[in-house]
Amino acid sequence: MGRSSVIVILGASGNLAAKKLHRRGILSDRLKVIGFDPTHMSHEDFIKHMESCVDVSSSELKEHFTAFCERCSYITIDQDAGDDSFVELRERMESFIQADEAQNRHFYMALPPNIYVAVSEQLRRNCYSEKGDSQIIIEKPFGHDLESSVELHKKLAPNWKEKEIFRIDHYLGKEMVKNLLTLRFGNPMFGALWDRSHIDNVQISMTENIGTEGRGGYFDNVGIIRDVMQNHLMQLMALTTMERPGSFTAEDLRQEKARVLRLVPPLDTKHTLVGQFTKSTDGKNPGYMDDDDVPEDSRCPTFCTSVAYVRNARWEGVPFILKSGKALNESKTEIRIQLKDTTDAMLKDTNHNQLIIRIQPDEAVRLKMNAKMPGLELRTVTTELDLSYQRTVENPDIPEAYESLLLDAFKGDYSESVSEQELEASWKIFTPLLHELEGNQDIIPMGYAYGSEGPDGLEDFVSSYQYQK
Repeated sequence: MGRSSVIVILGASGNLAAKKLHRRGILSDRLKVIGFDPTHMSHEDFIKHMESCVDVSSSELKEHFTAFCERCSYITIDQDAGDDSFVELRERMESFIQADEAQNRHFYMALPPNIYVAVSEQLRRNCYSEKGDSQIIIEKPFGHDLESSVELHKKLAPNWKEKEIFRIDHYLGKEMVKNLLTLRFGNPMFGALWDRSHIDNVQISMTENIGTEGRGGYFDNVGIIRDVMQNHLMQLMALTTMERPGSFTAEDLRQEKARVLRLVPPLDTKHTLVGQFTKSTDGKNPGYMDDDDVPEDSRCPTFCTSVAYVRNARWEGVPFILKSGKALNESKTEIRIQLKDTTDAMLKDTNHNQLIIRIQPDEAVRLKMNAKMPGLELRTVTTELDLSYQRTVENPDIPEAYESLLLDAFKGDYSESVSEQELEASWKIFTPLLHELEGNQDIIPMGYAYGSEGPDGLEDFVSSYQYQK
């Protein structure tokens, strides 16, 4: 039967990926789900809310969803009643077990970060499992800069041990990100080339073809650097540059990621280009400043390219070009590793070899290489070896990121949870840049049209670091 487990979704309108795990038949029969939110809802309203978030178009899916709902219940938080609602939550959880029986409790905090600490204190005081495992699950942002991140950790630490805090960066749950370790350490041919002697530059990018979509007021307090680069892109960079861990355990993996991030000097404005999108050239899509919630004098970047380096023997001198932006011409996330030029003493018109790891969409690994063009003359052509999931795996069942991460959280596997050491190291890289961009009134983001490739001068900027299209 296994131990009784409960997942409490605080902010029940948050992510409900547990329902997908149920569809896969992974969840224990003894797992219960409790929605816990100030919004007044009956049990029936809660079920309708969940149904609006899932596909129940087929009879099979409807059957799975109905079975899942049997696990679920809902509690309305009375915000004026102090600990009373949390006591009710404890009593609800205890009702699922016999007296003196152990129970694991997972608290998914789909809440504004500014109330993490207060809610976590109430959970520890009223709902902590004394005979089982307890865990809080939180999502970014983990602070606003280095100082606030450290302060958040200090406030959580008295009540929750590091091994009881599961920090979600949903990119770590993406299938191709999880494949990075196998790609690097399961293929000796890549290991032999994975250093400064063979690699010219690396571009890690995440771009979106949509703007802030009415969320400009929120985004203006965050910006593209905090929203994407300090977390998602830093995790991709760490997995790309880390040394082989002693094992694939959580402790060894997170230790190696933190170690390599500590070797990255702080970013600066000399090696950074920032932009802010304006309306599209056809006038159909509004600019960032057209959002009524965005301040008239906003200098918030919606685009940023910055260059990082790793100060060790393997990567010394190799530029890592980090790029992210909204309202661009396409949505994609990829790691593009460009190898050094071959000598042209014998062959003319050869191009860089490139290893392209497409995270999303259309997960794939592609290797661009030079080959002889068919014919009587010795002429070269760029060709491509393509490992596309959709082409090489029949009906690939690619789980959503949250499915993978929540399953790991339930199992107590922290290998895909961001450690406090990784957080501190990544904030040390970005905090000086953030303070300079926000404090220096002379730095104005360059405008770029909605749907374009980015600010003017972007191509010259990245090419100055050896990158070639």
